[in-house]
Amino acid sequence: MAIQLPLHIGLSDAATFSNYYRAGNAQAVAQCEQSAACSGEKFIYLHGVSGTGKSHLLQAICHAASSQQLQAAYLPLHQCMSMSSAIFEGLEHMDIVCIDDLDAIAGNGQWETALFHLFNRIRDAGTYLVIAASVTVQELDLTLPDLQSRMSWGLSYGLQQLDDEQLAAAIQMRAAVRGIELGDDVAAYILKRSPRDMNVLFDLLEKLDHESLVAKRRLTIPFVKGFL
Repeated sequence: MAIQLPLHIGLSDAATFSNYYRAGNAQAVAQCEQSAACSGEKFIYLHGVSGTGKSHLLQAICHAASSQQLQAAYLPLHQCMSMSSAIFEGLEHMDIVCIDDLDAIAGNGQWETALFHLFNRIRDAGTYLVIAASVTVQELDLTLPDLQSRMSWGLSYGLQQLDDEQLAAAIQMRAAVRGIELGDDVAAYILKRSPRDMNVLFDLLEKLDHESLVAKRRLTIPFVKGFL
């Protein structure tokens, strides 16, 4: 099963491979699917700006691994910094470990050293590891040269931002998963009045879905306009 860590760290039910819009990132998603089944490359490094779906993919890996009776752990480091780096201990015994927000520990010697040792234990144990950060390995501001070197092993994928047409298709796909009919005109209207960030757009879609259910109305431009 997916490991539930302290601080109420868990997985979003919506973070699955089936509702990740793959345009421009199909190769990275396919590799993540292999990792979730403990096949293919054992170390994957994902990078991209906010809203490109890094956290979504890491959590999707854990969901998929759990469904196959594999043990997976998800650690968003920005939520873990108030804890001890001892949180890394024993993770090499999992089938797959997904570490999010690597940037959060850059410059912190204690955490960098702990991650370096975890990486080595994971390599020796044959555990699969997927790490995500906002920048490339070369742009990481790590102070431990050996950790910087380790991050260069394996495969690296830069997640691409979606253009407006792709964003519209992505929110329409997410709407369909929720059982919502979202027309092209409504999707375009939402994009013109919202940030180009998938997390923001999906949060907005969830709120619109709730409000439409309460009002017992379809998602039309007049309804969305009134909500926004």
